[in-house]
Amino acid sequence: MAFQNIFTKRLLLKAVPYFFIGTTILIFVLNDVFGDDDGFVVFSLLFFTALTIWMIRWIILQIKAILRLKKEKKQAELMHLKSQVNPHFFFNTLNNLYGLVENDPAKAQQLILKLSDMMRYSIYEGQNDWVTLDEEITYLENYMELHRMRYHKEIAIRFEIDAEDRSVKIMPLLFIIMVENAFKHGVEKLRKDAFVHICLKATQQQVDFEIENNFDAEEMSEKGGIGLNNLKKRLDLVYLKRHELEILPAHGDVYKIRLRLTL
Repeated sequence: MAFQNIFTKRLLLKAVPYFFIGTTILIFVLNDVFGDDDGFVVFSLLFFTALTIWMIRWIILQIKAILRLKKEKKQAELMHLKSQVNPHFFFNTLNNLYGLVENDPAKAQQLILKLSDMMRYSIYEGQNDWVTLDEEITYLENYMELHRMRYHKEIAIRFEIDAEDRSVKIMPLLFIIMVENAFKHGVEKLRKDAFVHICLKATQQQVDFEIENNFDAEEMSEKGGIGLNNLKKRLDLVYLKRHELEILPAHGDVYKIRLRLTL
């Protein structure tokens, strides 16, 4: 596909000047053959006009083809990035279910229902271009509730929401990457006093998302994971020049991320 795009662009650049040069030479040659006959002049003008229209139409078709290929490539890349969301969480939850089925069947049933709702949203709604903010909030609430159920320790989870309109459209599975990181690198590594604080503010023009969590500095890897790289790529594809992602330096044992979207 990349070769086809390069070839088409080069062809467009070369074809236009060659077309007009070739047409001009052809008219001069025919003029020498037929002389300055008025009929020939009219024919030349009509011939040149017809070729020009054909050339413009051909250029427009090529430009449309290039734009269509770019759009298809962008959609394919987005689908690939979306498919990478949440495998760690789903696998860990299934492992927890294995032990709960025998020891606590009632709790296992609740986990299965919550997990089913999340998987349904991730598989079906997550493949859409846009979802409502309300749907994304519900998804995050289910995610955090599952974590409360599967851990055998106290977790201080605070989710503050200030949204004047939850029907605004955003890209699906956007915030979950940051929330998942907070639990994966923070809650899972800490034996006690783990916390995750989330603040979500939204208007019809803007969405602000902020999350902070504590972590074990000895367990923290300096190498960035694929989650945040995934997020950055998706933001560049959909919210180019309409987003601000700020990953603040760790202050002691607290990690914070801020994301602002312009709708």
